[in-house]
Amino acid sequence: MALSLSVVVLLAVILVVLVRGKSIKPGPMIVAILFGFFLASSGMAPTINRFLNSLANTINHISL
Repeated sequence: MALSLSVVVLLAVILVVLVRGKSIKPGPMIVAILFGFFLASSGMAPTINRFLNSLANTINHISL
């Protein structure tokens, strides 16, 4: 739960920075948000969630 909330906040911050920096306009930002919203309710959501969890675990186990 904490990981998914952190990812959502991170992606929201990135979208805001892109809009403020004029890299992305508000229209495409709304499309990106809606795409994420509908993707989360699709059948691919569990697969994406498992992939992101395994990626986070892999990054967590990397020792420098």
